[in-house]
Amino acid sequence: MCSFSMDLRLPFTKERFLEVGGDPRALRRRSFKQIFRSVWVRRDGIDDDTRIRAALAIHPEGAFASHFSAARLLGLPVPDHAFEHVTVLKPEDRRYRPEVKPHVTTREREPIEVRGIPTTDALTTFIQLAGVLSLLDLVILGDALIRKFRLTPEQLVLACRKSKDYYAGLASRGAALVREGVDSVMETRLRLLLVLAGLPEPEVNVIVYHEDGRWKRRFDLCYPRIKLIIEYDGRQHVDRIGQWNSDLERREEFDDEGYRILVVTAKGLFVEPGRTIQRVRRQLILRGWGDVPPVNDEWRTYFSN
Repeated sequence: MCSFSMDLRLPFTKERFLEVGGDPRALRRRSFKQIFRSVWVRRDGIDDDTRIRAALAIHPEGAFASHFSAARLLGLPVPDHAFEHVTVLKPEDRRYRPEVKPHVTTREREPIEVRGIPTTDALTTFIQLAGVLSLLDLVILGDALIRKFRLTPEQLVLACRKSKDYYAGLASRGAALVREGVDSVMETRLRLLLVLAGLPEPEVNVIVYHEDGRWKRRFDLCYPRIKLIIEYDGRQHVDRIGQWNSDLERREEFDDEGYRILVVTAKGLFVEPGRTIQRVRRQLILRGWGDVPPVNDEWRTYFSN
């Protein structure tokens, strides 16, 4: 092992390694792993950030993570993606590898740092990804963004409208569907299934209080006027008898107060989304919502049946 001062647990280029006196034969040892062509790291330093650090290591100073890589750094939900995304300010600063996607921008950027890695901020990342994500995945990203960074949907909409970025228009449409208080990706999926089917949008994060003002219960998705609750249940089976009894008592209490709970499982989202739409539409009609529109087929673009 070389005796120079260099943190080999962070990705480094072979060129840099040799510059500071490293022995190229050392990189053949099992204690090192090649991340990209000419980029190495000591195996005990590998973590979730290693690939994006490696992608930045081959670029000049001033490069920063963006797009999917930025979303992952920020802890935001995006689909898996094979490439690491880096943005530079000059075309000649791009460095190509099969696993790296370099971008160039002439727009003024002020990257933030996450775990010491320069990256686009959450709002910029949302707008960038509007050009590559589906509307459904973009709203999932937006719901998580405002929860994590304590923004409001209105602030997100305003940022998209003011942006001069190329995909600001697409971002604005997604931002208009983002809601505050959403706790999970599946809750966003369920809400968007109903919205894209043309049904009335359920309210998110509805809180019911006791008469004295104390908090009583919270509904993820609800039509308060007709006391219809839409609830996603991700459990494949009841894990504990105590939980099962608690759920039964809760349902009985709702029944006594005139609520109808419509439970949707993963099957209802991924296998039978059309049936889920019809179940909700039927309850809207039966419980007196009023003019319930026919189903819009836009949902089929994002949900298979």
